[in-house]
Amino acid sequence: MDIKKITPKLSVAPQIAAADMMALAEAGFRSIICNRPDGEGADQPTFEEMEKAAKSAGLEAVYLPVISGKVLDEDAVAFGEALDSLPGPVLAYCRTGTRSTTLWALAQAGKMSTSDILAAAKAAGYDMGGVVRRIVNGGKTPTTTTDASYDIVIVGGGAAGISVASSILARRSDQTIAIIDPADIHYYQPGWTLVGAGVFHPEDTSKTMGSLIPKGVHWIKSAVAAFEPKDNAVILDGCRVVGYKRLIVCPGLKLDWNRIEGLVETLGRNGVTSNYRYDLAPYTWKLVQEMKEGRAIFSQPPMPIKCAGAPQKAMYLSGDHWYRNGTLKDIDIQFMNAGGVLFGVKDYVPALEKYIEKYDATLNFFHNLVAVDGQAKTATFEVAKPETEKTRVTVDFDMLHVVPPQTAPDFIRVSPLADAAGWVDVDQATLRHKTFENIWSLGDVMNAPNAKTAAAARVQAPVVAENVIADIDGKSAARQYNGYGSCPLTVERGKIVLAEFGYGGALLPSFPKMVLDGTKPTRLAWWLKETALPPIYWKAMLRGREWMVKPEKVTVSN
Repeated sequence: MDIKKITPKLSVAPQIAAADMMALAEAGFRSIICNRPDGEGADQPTFEEMEKAAKSAGLEAVYLPVISGKVLDEDAVAFGEALDSLPGPVLAYCRTGTRSTTLWALAQAGKMSTSDILAAAKAAGYDMGGVVRRIVNGGKTPTTTTDASYDIVIVGGGAAGISVASSILARRSDQTIAIIDPADIHYYQPGWTLVGAGVFHPEDTSKTMGSLIPKGVHWIKSAVAAFEPKDNAVILDGCRVVGYKRLIVCPGLKLDWNRIEGLVETLGRNGVTSNYRYDLAPYTWKLVQEMKEGRAIFSQPPMPIKCAGAPQKAMYLSGDHWYRNGTLKDIDIQFMNAGGVLFGVKDYVPALEKYIEKYDATLNFFHNLVAVDGQAKTATFEVAKPETEKTRVTVDFDMLHVVPPQTAPDFIRVSPLADAAGWVDVDQATLRHKTFENIWSLGDVMNAPNAKTAAAARVQAPVVAENVIADIDGKSAARQYNGYGSCPLTVERGKIVLAEFGYGGALLPSFPKMVLDGTKPTRLAWWLKETALPPIYWKAMLRGREWMVKPEKVTVSN
């Protein structure tokens, strides 16, 4: 028997035999639902035979036959009622298990999120893409096909989404464009590191979304529930359907705070903070100012994360404050990194190591934060060093700066656009989807092996814009992305190691070495971070003014 578990109460399977009933009972099942009409297959036992065998094994049995490819709304309601009333665990079966899974998915609509329903079915090996509109519509068959349609639809109104919309409009103003994003506020997230160091005020890092949407672009203030790329459609919460000729996907990533046990309950209290959240970055600065002695822990989760240098930026700026006010000698700084290196591009490591020494910080590699007890002020790490058994260590702290695990958003991970790891699957040069030719992606959500930074999105936006316009004109991809990303490593107040690199760790400096040597801490790099980059972000990048980001032409190999 090929049994697939959907939930703790329900499993599904292809056609089973009467002789299987005793084994099912011994496996713990208490009820059977048959979703296959009698006589559908020549080798198929009747339900009467199956019911008799089930009763002999002490199992309850229910007959809810559904014609293949014709799952009605009332069938799903009946399945849900049966599942609720029967003793569990329950095994539902049909010819392949697909009908049973479909019935469950529709019955759970409105009770579970669409992403959770699709994920549970996908984990069991069943694709519910064909009924996603019905799931989003509360399990009912929608009466409309498309509510609105645009030449270009952009999912996500963050740095990548607004930038690419502006870049396209700067080239072709004749396209109807819509941005889908439910957020009211747009954040300049690179500024939160400096909020956590008392340099920026949090309000300096936010603007209303409405003030930033480019003129002429339609803003659809809604969340995406699912994609139907074969039908060129995006399904919104509430089952509104938005059609497109071309789709650009850039909703950012998901900060998975709940993956660390006990973290959510203590964030913003008990000395636990994070610069990865707008409302918590000021608490970081409060803790740094108040701390005079004790242990300060700075964590970094497994890759990928956005701005891979941010976890240590918080450590350096905190250490610098304690160094300047004379308390550093009484503070034990511990950097707990789930990875095995301080920074992924070796050219910048020597400069960083000097600051590790200056702040007397202890580097703990292969330490991944898995649990926090805020009241006890303890943090538990899973230690997974190469070629050794995994262990766990619990460490006391007075201050804990947490960087949460990060994944693609749920609605991306369960979609047809995702690769096996859940990220949007693109060609790393053209940023075009590998399967669907009228879809592109940029920003943190796609799977190109580059650093997930705002600087990367700034370079990607014109690449995608050029390639979308080329496609509109019936031409092949015109521009390619070289993997550029930038990480201004704030090693002390007033100095930054400006890491700029592309695919494979290749250095891609924006300035001549005699002007700014990015491998060394400089005041010029700090000036760029503190003074120049914020207005460049708000007034240039988001408005399609592509300063120093002319995309490379596609190279054709012989």
